[in-house]
Amino acid sequence: MTAVFSVSMTALWLGAMIVLLIVEALAPGLVSIWFALGALAAMISSMLGAPLWLQLVWFFLVSVVSLLLTRPLAKKYVNGRAVPTNADMAIGKDCVVTETIDNVRGTGAVSVGGKIWTARMTSPEGRAEKGTVLRAVRIEGVKLIVEEKRETEEVHA
Repeated sequence: MTAVFSVSMTALWLGAMIVLLIVEALAPGLVSIWFALGALAAMISSMLGAPLWLQLVWFFLVSVVSLLLTRPLAKKYVNGRAVPTNADMAIGKDCVVTETIDNVRGTGAVSVGGKIWTARMTSPEGRAEKGTVLRAVRIEGVKLIVEEKRETEEVHA
């Protein structure tokens, strides 16, 4: 009975490893490689006749250790490839309203870094008159989202 159980657990771990590797191949970035390594360790322990509890310990131990050791590197090199664009340079800069911003009417433009942007205020009913100096906080589509500057801030135009 234990030989049959050992073979079926080995097959189960092999199946789990294959499924996890397929998920890894289909997903962008690293998502399940650590668990595939854990399944490999559990499969080897099953082939060597280890009891189920020890197989589970190997699975979780190898998965967690490999995750902790490699996740920061994987995150940095695989998932951290966001390249800032020229547009991102506008974020955090001061901008001057060139056309009155009225969120209710959907109008408004600002100048920042020599470029004219369609602009909206962060508040839903936001409004800013022409000539007002604001702060760019983010980009949504082709619109620059701006907010009023706090009084203690210096001008960075």
